[in-house]
Amino acid sequence: MHEEGYHVERRADGTLAFRAPAGRLLPDVPAAPPVPSDPVDSLRTTHAAHGLSIHPRTATPSWLGERLDVGYAIDVLHPLAIGR
Repeated sequence: MHEEGYHVERRADGTLAFRAPAGRLLPDVPAAPPVPSDPVDSLRTTHAAHGLSIHPRTATPSWLGERLDVGYAIDVLHPLAIGR
């Protein structure tokens, strides 16, 4: 049915069952958590409780356009570079 050999089958009760390529039954997805009546206010309250100040420039990087220091990036990110 699906890419990579995954299959979907309809059970007798009308629900769907999903199987991995080897035939193993995949677990059902848990129900989504309830959404608060005012999700924006709830999110703002949570942010305030954690000392976060989210504003229009929050995701703006502090990068000034300088060239990437590849050697430094590898030293920081490569797992084998740690502990040299």
